Amino acid sequence: MRASDRVLELLRRYGHNTTSFQILEPGLHYWFDDEACVAYADTGGAWVVAGAPVAAREREVEVMERFAEAAREAGKRVRFFGLEDDVSTMSDFACLHMGEQPVWDPLEWESSLRRKRSLREQLRRSRAKGVSVRLVDANELADGHPTRAKIDHMIAHWLNSRAMAPMGFVVHLDPYGLPEERRFFIAERGGLVAGVLIAVPIYARGGWFFEDVLRDPSAPNGTIELLFDHAMRQLAEEGSRHVTFGLAPLAGTTHRWMRRIRDHSRWLYDFEGLRSFKAKLQPQSWHPVYLAYPAREHGVRAVIDALEAFARGSFFRFGWRTLVHRASLVTRWLALLLVPWIAIMALAPTRPWFPSRLTQIGWVTYDLLLFVMLQMLASRWSRRLAQGLAAAALFDFTLGSVQLVLHNTLHLAGTAAWLVAGAAVAAPLGVAAFLWSARNRADMYQ
Repeated sequence: MRASDRVLELLRRYGHNTTSFQILEPGLHYWFDDEACVAYADTGGAWVVAGAPVAAREREVEVMERFAEAAREAGKRVRFFGLEDDVSTMSDFACLHMGEQPVWDPLEWESSLRRKRSLREQLRRSRAKGVSVRLVDANELADGHPTRAKIDHMIAHWLNSRAMAPMGFVVHLDPYGLPEERRFFIAERGGLVAGVLIAVPIYARGGWFFEDVLRDPSAPNGTIELLFDHAMRQLAEEGSRHVTFGLAPLAGTTHRWMRRIRDHSRWLYDFEGLRSFKAKLQPQSWHPVYLAYPAREHGVRAVIDALEAFARGSFFRFGWRTLVHRASLVTRWLALLLVPWIAIMALAPTRPWFPSRLTQIGWVTYDLLLFVMLQMLASRWSRRLAQGLAAAALFDFTLGSVQLVLHNTLHLAGTAAWLVAGAAVAAPLGVAAFLWSARNRADMYQ
């Protein structure tokens, strides 16, 4: 039996955690212990577990402790992200409150809707704009089907509009795995897909987790609410009594230092805005979500390990992927940074910086051309132009290195001068590496 088949079999018996179905998605490792499974990401220094062990409820803490021992023997730290029970009172683990998740009873949705006029107005507005929602048959999700193509187009639009590169771990976007197990709703308008809502099962609760809820940037306001409404009504017809929209990070009574992160990082991620949006959908209750780690260790290190799992093991690589993801915007900033540099080169004394006045004029002219071409690339992304500019930046680096060796080493003096010269040579190499990495990006959002 394949590992994934064994995991699915265990999930159907014991999967009660919200994120339990997500352990079938790519990028995770499995550790089995008789009738139990632990799914984890290996960040290099830590094994970060996705949710609770898939096991009988009375065995969960035992399995956690056995897995922690296996991690110690392998020289790894161990973290359990996404627990829905505080196990600190019954084990050697400490628990850190990471946020809350809203929970609905689909059978109560109609009465909740009657109490919220603004929500009803959002539904009316989206319908008036021509948005309709339907449940998609699994056959329509097959590769090559026209519906699948429209969904892929919408998801690409959505991904390109995000500020950060796609993350991994339990937020990895894998919409088509085991389609027969999911409920896949799409919002349509004018023959195009305006949004999707993908629900995955929480088997042991007979419930559903709205794993992915995506809206095309051009879709009318109210599209998400209409998707939510249709899904809740469908699941109510099926008799489900449990739905969750997933974690609202840093919501609720988190630790003081985590509240400070929430309050001072709104420029990067609007934690409070996410919770407010989920709250306006009138959940019946909010349930805490925890990060568990060995009590002898520090919570800050545990949080860093969990974040590394979301960053797919490397903050540096994630940062680089984010720059590439926002290639048009980054390219525009690179072009703007050339403006003061060109001015400095034009106004600088020829000696000791340049072999001759003609060389100085040549550098200024060359960088002016780079500025114009970078602006063109930022406005309309082209793989061929990105490759050409990467080659031009590499040529800049080569010529600068030759000048540094043959001329500047004989005439420059002082640390400051050498720092300027080093930056002038190194910067084009970084630009070349960035443009080459980003050359296949297309359809960028500004």
